[in-house]
Amino acid sequence: MTDQTSEKQQEQVLFDPAEMFDWMTKANERYQAVIEQLISRNEGGVSDSSTSIFADMGDNFQKLGEQLAANPMVLFDEQMSLMQGQIQLWQNTARELLGEQDVEAVIEPARDDRRFSDPEWTDNLVYNFIKQSYLLYARCLLNIVHGVEGLSEHTRQQVDFYTRQLVNAMSPSNSIFTNPEVMRRTLATRGQNLLKGMEQLARDLKESAEGLNVTMTDVSAFKLGENVATTPGEVVFQNKLIQLIQYKPTTEKQFKTPLLVVPPWINKYYILDLRESNSLVKWLTDQGHTVFIISWANPGPSMRDYGWGEYMKEGPIAAMDAIKEQTGEPDVNIISYCIGGTLTSSTLAYLTAKKQEKRVKSVTYMATLQDFSEPGEISVFINEASLRGIEKQLDRTGYLDGRAMAFSFNLLRENDLFWSFFINNYLKGERPAAFDLLYWNTDGTNMPAAMHKFYLRNMYQQNKLIQPGGIEVDGVKIDLSKIKTPAYFVSTIQDHIAQWKSTYKGAQVHSGSVKFVLSGSGHIAGVVNPPNKVKYGYWTNDKLADTPDAWFAGAEKHEGSWWPHWQQWVTESKHADPASMVAARDPQQGKLPVIEAAPGSYVKLKITDVLKAELLPR
Repeated sequence: MTDQTSEKQQEQVLFDPAEMFDWMTKANERYQAVIEQLISRNEGGVSDSSTSIFADMGDNFQKLGEQLAANPMVLFDEQMSLMQGQIQLWQNTARELLGEQDVEAVIEPARDDRRFSDPEWTDNLVYNFIKQSYLLYARCLLNIVHGVEGLSEHTRQQVDFYTRQLVNAMSPSNSIFTNPEVMRRTLATRGQNLLKGMEQLARDLKESAEGLNVTMTDVSAFKLGENVATTPGEVVFQNKLIQLIQYKPTTEKQFKTPLLVVPPWINKYYILDLRESNSLVKWLTDQGHTVFIISWANPGPSMRDYGWGEYMKEGPIAAMDAIKEQTGEPDVNIISYCIGGTLTSSTLAYLTAKKQEKRVKSVTYMATLQDFSEPGEISVFINEASLRGIEKQLDRTGYLDGRAMAFSFNLLRENDLFWSFFINNYLKGERPAAFDLLYWNTDGTNMPAAMHKFYLRNMYQQNKLIQPGGIEVDGVKIDLSKIKTPAYFVSTIQDHIAQWKSTYKGAQVHSGSVKFVLSGSGHIAGVVNPPNKVKYGYWTNDKLADTPDAWFAGAEKHEGSWWPHWQQWVTESKHADPASMVAARDPQQGKLPVIEAAPGSYVKLKITDVLKAELLPR
C-alpha cells in the first residue's frame, strides 16, 4: 500500500468535532505566538537595507509602468492572451465535467518545475484548474516584464527578479487549502502537521536575521571533524582573521612546493572537505601535495574596520609567511575559490608591484570573478539605493549578518531553496533530511563592515579591480595585467554566481601563461567534482580565444572530472616539479608549534555564538 493510498483512506475517517476544535484552537494560539514574535522582532522598525530594497523595488516598477504607458500594446497583447487562455481553460473544464477524457491542457508547468509533481495536480479536476489558472497568470506577468521595451538591462533584471518573487510566492502550492498533498496530510494527521509546522516556523524566525532562514537540513546530524571536515590535519598558525591548517600526508613523498588553498569567507572552508568521497583537500593530499588551507574567522562588530587590505595581508600573505617558516620553502602554489580567488588575484598584483611575485609559482582560480561587468544574477541586489541602505546598516552594526546574505542568495533560486522547504517544514510539518551540502550552506559567516563596503563598491558596482590601478591597497596600485604567474582558470558552465563568460574576461587580463578550463554543472558541483564520480565532464582549449564563445566553439569535451587535468598541468609545467620530491611533511614535525587539531576552532564558531559573545552585556 502506498503512502498516498493510505492517506486517502485516512482522509475518509470522520472527525470528532471536539478534536477538530481542539487542534484548530492550538494552531491559532501558535499562529498568534508567531505573529507576536514577528512584531517584537520588528519593533525597531524595518532595517536600512530592507527599506532601500523596498524603495528600489518601487522605483523599478514605476519605470516599468512608464514604459508600459508608452508602449501599451505589450500589455494589451498579454491581456488578450490571458483571456483566451482562461476561456479555453473553462471550456476544457466543462468538457471534462461532461466526462470527456484526455483533454489537452492549456498550459503545462516547465519540466523542471517540481511544485506540481503530485498526481492530483493533473488527475483532480479542481486542482488541475487551479494549477493552470495560476500558470496562465504567471506567464502573463512575466511576459509583460520580458516584452516591454525601453528599460535598461539592469532595471529589467531587477523588475524580473521582483516579479518572479511575487509570482512564485502566489503559487497555489504554497497554501494549505490549494495544495493537494498538504490537504491530504492535514486530514490524515488531524492537523498535527500544521501544529508541528508552526513550531518549526517559530524556531526558524528566532534564528533568522532578516527575512526567514528556513531550516534546510537536520543540523543535528553533522559534527565538524566527525562526519564533515574530517581530513586529518593540524592548525599550525593563527591570527585574528585566519587559522592555517596543514594536512597530514598520505604518501611517502610529497612535492617540494607546498600548496595553499584560499577558500571564500562567505561560507566555511569545508565545502572543499565535506566528506572523504568528495573532498578536494583529501584528493590533493593523496596526489602528493603538502596541503595548507585557510580557515577564516567569523567576524563580529569588533572587526568592523577589517578591510580588503587586512584580508589580503592577514590572509594569504600571512599564510605564505607561515608556510615558509613551517617548511623552509620560499614559494607556494595557490588554489583559490570564488571571492577567495578575487582576493588572491589582487594579492598577486600586490606582490608583483612589490617585486615579490616569485613567492607564488602558480595560481589556480576556481569559479572566480575578476571582471565584474557582468556579475550574474546577484547584480539584482547591486544598485545605488540598495548599497546606501546596506552601508548605513553596516556603519551602525559593524558587520553584515551572514544569515541575511544567505536569505538573499536563496532568493536567487527561490522555489528550490526557499518555497520547497517552506512547504515541507511548515505546511507538511516534516523535518528536513540530513544533507551535508545544505548543512554547509546554512553554516554562514558574517562580513566586516569595511571589507564588505569595499567589495560591493569597488568590485560589483564600479568594477575597479579589472582597471589598472583602479583600486589601491596599502599604498600599492593593483594592476592585474602585470601578473605573470602561470594561471589555471576553471569555471562552470551553469554558474549563476560567477558566470563563466565573465570569469573568462579575467583570464584574458593576466600577462603570463593561462589555461582556461570549463567544467560542467554549477558553482559548487562543477568545482567539487571528484574523479570517482565520473560526472559532468569538462571542456579544454589550448588557445585563449578573443571571446568566450570563440573559445567554446574550439573546445574539446572530456568525460569525468577536471581534477586530474589540473594535476597534470601543475606537475608537467614544473609548478609542483615531480622531479623534486621530499620526504612527507608531518605537521607535528614542522617549525611551527601545533595549536590544535583540524578542523580547528574558527570553523566551529557559529554566527549566533559570535553575536552573543560580542553583543550581550558583560
